[in-house]
Amino acid sequence: MDQSRINPEYLPAVSPDLLLLRKGQADWQLHAVSERLAGWLDLPQQAIKGRSPNAIFAEAVPSLASLADEVLEQGADLADVKIRLHPDLAEFLADVQFAGLTEDYQGQLVQISLRTGFRNLVGSSPAMREVFRKIALYGASDASVVITGETGAGKELVAEALHAESERHDRAFAALNCTAISEQLLESELFGHERGAFTGAVREHRGYFERADGGTLFLDEIGDMPMHIQSKLLRVLEDGQVQRVGGEKSRRVDVRVIGATNVPLEQAVSEKRFRADLYHRLAVLRIHLPPLRDRREDIPLLAEQFLQHFNAKYNKGVQRLTAEAIRLLQSYLWPGNVRELRNVLERIVVENETELIGARAFTEWIQERQQFAVAPADAENHGKNLPVVLPYHDRPQEGSFLDADLVPGPRRQGQSIDLDAATIREAYQAAGGNLSATARRLGVHRATLYRHLQRLNLSRNDLS
Repeated sequence: MDQSRINPEYLPAVSPDLLLLRKGQADWQLHAVSERLAGWLDLPQQAIKGRSPNAIFAEAVPSLASLADEVLEQGADLADVKIRLHPDLAEFLADVQFAGLTEDYQGQLVQISLRTGFRNLVGSSPAMREVFRKIALYGASDASVVITGETGAGKELVAEALHAESERHDRAFAALNCTAISEQLLESELFGHERGAFTGAVREHRGYFERADGGTLFLDEIGDMPMHIQSKLLRVLEDGQVQRVGGEKSRRVDVRVIGATNVPLEQAVSEKRFRADLYHRLAVLRIHLPPLRDRREDIPLLAEQFLQHFNAKYNKGVQRLTAEAIRLLQSYLWPGNVRELRNVLERIVVENETELIGARAFTEWIQERQQFAVAPADAENHGKNLPVVLPYHDRPQEGSFLDADLVPGPRRQGQSIDLDAATIREAYQAAGGNLSATARRLGVHRATLYRHLQRLNLSRNDLS
């Protein structure tokens, strides 16, 4: 099979995609594949059946046939096997299972499930695989966890996954944003209050600790919690007892606390805005959720998940984004992280009626992003972490790709990126000789990288 036909836009997202291998007297054959994987291969499902897995996935590492052999030889299923189906694709995690015998077939059947996510989290990048590893490792513990990461990165999803992996998974998961309500109400919401405790307290109120008893309490933006509430939280963590506002007796609770913050807690402690003893009590375990700009290889997977979600929500029929549209999204810095990507794709799905969405559909959004592009050079804070969209080299013609390079700011609009041969060569070799991955490492669009290669008269051989 011509491996260049593999279409990465059909990559599976959170749900497993299945391959069923069968072995009789001869070698392994593909017995069945999921519809999405067939689309990914750009082949009809029936055309794949009966073919050798080593022919269809000639460059898979490890080979599918060897995985199937290992399951049969060991007599045990395999889980979390890293497998790369094609050199230009990210690694998948795979579960390999002996699937039993069918009534009409006397032979061996092995099922391989590919997945690129964990619980409700999506990603196959090394950074996200480390997040998944820690979630699986920490899930069994009752120790407190602090999740760090920028706003919109998905910290609550990590907390939900930790809860789902724990023995508390069948009990309550409660989430509270510490900055979403006033200081007085935050204390009441956390610890509850008795009737008459303050004006308006017309009846007793169970706080989040009581409601999450036996389960997990997720406290978002915990780094901004007022100091006197921090003291009360520390007491609950130390002795497992909560006292309502205006109450005299304590109630015992069994709650695992997971905190999240986009504020460096160490800095908050040094600035006396966060109690050191609470920090040490909370930060027993740490998980850092990387920003989307540091895991751009996950963008196609996230885009597919969001398209499926918004198709169902708005009764639309968007099948996929074009390769140019995906590259455009991967060239952007995403200061709002996964939440911003979700919002952009919701808008695109609502505005478009076509099955295939190209880069041109993002024209208006790009123009809006350009409003962030001009940042005063002498301003210390203005423009930090904002997206910068370079102006089009030419006004886009009908059907052309919108050449928008999105790079770290602050910079003045129109300022170009100066890449030298050594920088490009280093990125190329780190990316394993893949030009698209090289461009992402350099923070430029692939078309921009090509222009620099032409300017410097560099070929692939020069870069190797």
